[in-house]
Amino acid sequence: MEWIVLALVVAALAYGVKIYNDLVRNRQMVEEGWSGIDVQLKRRADLIPNMMETVKGYMSHERETLEAVTNARAAVQSAQNGSPEERARAEGLLSAALGRLFAVAEAYPDLKANTTFLEFQTALQTVEDEIQMSRRYYNGAVRNLNVAVESFPSNIVAGIFKFLKAEYFELDNEADRAVPNVKFT
Repeated sequence: MEWIVLALVVAALAYGVKIYNDLVRNRQMVEEGWSGIDVQLKRRADLIPNMMETVKGYMSHERETLEAVTNARAAVQSAQNGSPEERARAEGLLSAALGRLFAVAEAYPDLKANTTFLEFQTALQTVEDEIQMSRRYYNGAVRNLNVAVESFPSNIVAGIFKFLKAEYFELDNEADRAVPNVKFT
């Protein structure tokens, strides 16, 4: 009888260790996913000043559009250490500003034909695609962690070791969810 009780205690402890390790793995995947988003957002932010210099020469009287992109980029940089919700809000503003910039650029045939501008558009589109993939990976990792934190019996281990649910990286405005429309002519 003692052996049975001891075997049950050992089995329960082993199962608790497995649950704990699964929670740690899920938390690390969330952090990895967030890091992936962060890298891609940094790449996008680094492309913007160079693209803006190219655009300024052609669109000097479109100051409002240029300032909107510059201000949105500054907001993104100031939100870098914020929560996923704060980052998503700032990134949504930047995506909207870039969308307006490309819409205005359509009125400038010389700009649309500029090789440097076209290269920046291509690079930005590539980065936007990478950001979208990184967001999906991150949100999948968040989903896995949140399910483990809320499900029985892992919620007991999560509560004991203070594992918390993570925030999804979501954009508030439906229009901001779209990748900026980059047209090649």
